[in-house]
Amino acid sequence: MKVRTRSSAVIGALCLVASLALTTASADESGAPRPAAEVVLNHVAAAQSPSAGTAGPGGTVWIAERAGKVRVLDDAGLGAPVLDISGETTTDGERGLLGIAFDKDFAHFYISFTNRQGTSTVDEFAVRDGEIQPDTRRTVLTQTQPYANHNGGDIAFGPDGYLYIAFGDGGSAGDPHGNGQNLGTLLGKLLRIDPSGGEPYAIPPDNPFVDDPNAKDEIWAYGLRNPWRFSFDAGTGDLLIGDVGQSAWEEIDWAPAASKGGENYGWSRMEGNHPFRGGTEPANHVPPVHEYDRSGPGCSVTGGYVYRGEAIPDLKGQYVFSDFCDGTVRALRLDNGEVTGVSDLGVDGGRVVSFVQSGDGELYVLNLAGGVFRIDPA
Repeated sequence: MKVRTRSSAVIGALCLVASLALTTASADESGAPRPAAEVVLNHVAAAQSPSAGTAGPGGTVWIAERAGKVRVLDDAGLGAPVLDISGETTTDGERGLLGIAFDKDFAHFYISFTNRQGTSTVDEFAVRDGEIQPDTRRTVLTQTQPYANHNGGDIAFGPDGYLYIAFGDGGSAGDPHGNGQNLGTLLGKLLRIDPSGGEPYAIPPDNPFVDDPNAKDEIWAYGLRNPWRFSFDAGTGDLLIGDVGQSAWEEIDWAPAASKGGENYGWSRMEGNHPFRGGTEPANHVPPVHEYDRSGPGCSVTGGYVYRGEAIPDLKGQYVFSDFCDGTVRALRLDNGEVTGVSDLGVDGGRVVSFVQSGDGELYVLNLAGGVFRIDPA
C-alpha cells in the first residue's frame, strides 16, 4: 500500500511522523537517471505498529512496537515480547516507544519513549547472556514535551561509544517557542551523553558547548525541527539525519566523522536551504546535503542508513531512505558529503516509519501498518 496523503494523514494515522518528505527533490534528480541497484522487499514478519529497531546480540534484530513492546526477529518471525512497557506509554500524537539501542558490547539496552504524561524518557537495562534484566532498569534522561508532535525520540550509539539522542522542537507548528535556535533547551537538538560515566549520565568533555554558560552541555548539534531518524555510517562514521520539514521542504543533513559538533542546521530560521517565514539564514548554518519539496506525494522524510551489507554490491556505500507518505525507497550516492546521484530503487515500503540495520549491514524496512521487510537483491 502506498500512502498518498500528506501531514494530516500522518497525524491521524501515525501522528508519529507528521512532522517527521521525497519526490521531486533536488537538482540531482532532474538530470539523467542514475543506475539503481536492483532490489526487492521481502516480507519477513508482521508486527503491531513497528516503530524502530536495532541490531542485537548474537546476530539478532530487535524490533520495537509503538505501543511499548520489544520483540526479537528470527527465521520464524517475531517472537514473544522480551520487554513490555505498554502500560507506561502514550500513543497520542506522535508518541509511543520511539527508539531502541544497545551499547557496543550489548551489555546495556536503551529505550526511548514518551510516558503517560507525554514526557520523553530514556531508560537503561542491563543485559546478560542476551537477555534484558528488568530489575536493573534506571532512567537516564527525561525531557518535558510541550506538545504531542515533533518529539523526535531516536537513539543510537556513535562510533565514539557515546549515546546520541534526537529531540524535535517540541511541536505545534513553526517552532512557536523558538526552541530550534535556543541553546538553553534540549528541544530541537541532537544530544550526546555518556550514560555509563555518571549518575544518571556524564557529559563528554569534548561536547561543543560545555564551556558556554548559556547552553546545555548535552547538545551536540542544533537547529533541528524533528530529526525523526538519524544514523552513523558503519563504514566511515559519518552522521546522517533525516529532519522533517514544516510544509515545503524535507531535508537530509550530514556531518563527517571528524566533526567536533556544534552544527546549526538552521531551523526555524531555515527550512532546508530556504528562509522560513522571512527568517534570516544563520551565519553558521550547515545546509542539508539533500532536500526535496512537497509538490509530489512525499511529506515526511524517514532517514535510513548507508548500506554496508554484502548481499547487494551495487548498493554499497549509498544512503537508503524513504518518506512516510510516499513509501518509495531511494538511495543517495555520497562523496565526502556531496550528493553525486539519487536513485529510485523501485520498491514501495508503504508507510515507512523506520529502517533497521542488522549486525552484518543488511537493511530492513518498517511499515507502520505492520510489515517488516528485508531489502534483498532482486
